[in-house]
Amino acid sequence: MEQEGGQQAAEQLLREVEQEIRETARYTGVSGLSEAVKEALRTVPRDAFVPDGEQHAAWLNIPLPIGHGQTISQPYIVALMTELLQVGRESRVLEIGAGSGYQAAILSRIVAEVYTVEIVPALAERARKRLEALGYDNVHVRQGDGHLGWPEHAPYDGVIVTAAAPSIPTALVEQLREGHRMVIPIGRPWGPQVLTLLEKEAGGRIRSREVLPVAFVPMTGGGDAADR
Repeated sequence: MEQEGGQQAAEQLLREVEQEIRETARYTGVSGLSEAVKEALRTVPRDAFVPDGEQHAAWLNIPLPIGHGQTISQPYIVALMTELLQVGRESRVLEIGAGSGYQAAILSRIVAEVYTVEIVPALAERARKRLEALGYDNVHVRQGDGHLGWPEHAPYDGVIVTAAAPSIPTALVEQLREGHRMVIPIGRPWGPQVLTLLEKEAGGRIRSREVLPVAFVPMTGGGDAADR
C-alpha cells in the first residue's frame, strides 16, 4: 500500500514538473521532457534522499534542506538541467555538488556513468552510502573541491553544477568533451543568479546562453582563482 502511495505521489510530481516545463518553455527552450527523464523522475524515490524531518514534503515540487547549509534541488530544476545536458545511454557525466545524491541518481538512470564531487565530507559520505544501498552502482562519489572537477575520468559528455559559481571554473571547461554541454548557475552568493547553458564547440570555443533566473547555494572551495 505504501509503495502504491509512493507511485501516485511520483506521478503527481511528474505532472507538476511537466506543467512547469511547458510554462517556462519560452525562456528555457525546453518544451517537454524526454521519456528517459520522465522515467527517471518516476522511479527514483525522492523520499529516500531527504532527511527524516522533511519526509512529509519529499514529493512536493520544492527544494528542501539537507543539512550543512545545503539543499536538495526542486524537481523541476533537476529535470530541466538534466534535459538541457542532452545526454544518453553511452554518456559519462560529471556532477559538481552531490548533496543528497538525488540529481546523481536521476542521471544514473539515463547515462552510463556519473562522477559526482561533494565538498562537504559528511554529505559526500552520506550520499555514497545512500546511493550504494539503493543500488545506483554507476554513480561514483568523491569528496573534494568541485572547482577542480574529477580529471582522471575526463573528458565528460556533460557537466552539471548544482551550486552557484561567480564565474565558470576553468577546469570544468577543460574536462568537458568538445561538442557537449555544461549546465551551471552563475552568480554571486545569495545574489542574482542565472542558470547558464554552455556548449563547447570544436577547437574549445565556448558558446553560452542564459536560461532562467535561479537561486542556488553558493559553490565553495579554493578554486576561485582558477575561474574564467
